[in-house]
Amino acid sequence: MKSILIYSTLTGNTKKVAESIKEVMPENTDFISIDEAKNIENFDDYDFITIGYWVDRGTADKKTLEVLKNIKNKKIAFFFTLGAYPDSEHAQKCVDRFEELMKNNNNEVLGHFHCQGKIDPRLAEKFKNLPPDHPHAMNEERKKDMLKLQNIQMMKIFKKQKILFQKYFQIFKQKIIDYLIFNR
Repeated sequence: MKSILIYSTLTGNTKKVAESIKEVMPENTDFISIDEAKNIENFDDYDFITIGYWVDRGTADKKTLEVLKNIKNKKIAFFFTLGAYPDSEHAQKCVDRFEELMKNNNNEVLGHFHCQGKIDPRLAEKFKNLPPDHPHAMNEERKKDMLKLQNIQMMKIFKKQKILFQKYFQIFKQKIIDYLIFNR
C-alpha cells in the first residue's frame, strides 16, 4: 500500500502537525508540501492520502483547494489548523465543508483532526477593522486573547487545549495506524 502526506502551511503550525503525523505513517510514505503536490496530476499511485491545511475563510486554503480537484476515489484522512477555538461552531463548519468536498470527489474520509494554530498577524490587524457584529471581529475577548498569546504565559492559557490536542491527536493517529495495519 502506498501512502502520501500532503501539507499546506502559512505560519508553520500545520507543518509541525504534519511532521508529528508522519511519525506514525509507514516509512515509505511520501511527505510533500502543497506546492510539490500541485505538480501531481492524478493520485492513482496512492491508496491512502493524508492532507493537512490551514483554514482560510472557513475552508481549506486556495492551494489545497486546487490540489483537491485531482484527488478522487481515495481513502483519505485530513487535519487542519485554524485561528478559532477547535470546539467552536466555526471549526465544526470547517470539518463539514471539507468532508463535503471530499465526498463530492467520491473520496472516503477515514478520520480528521483539527487544532488551533497561530493567527497570522496581518489577519489579526484586519480583524480590528471589522464591525462588532462580524463573526471574526476583534471583540474585547479576542483582544485579550491576542495579548495573552503574545505573552510568555501562552503555555498556561493553552494547557486545556494542549490536553485536548494530545487526546484527539492520539485518536487520529490510532485511526491511521489501524487503517494501515488492516489494509496492507
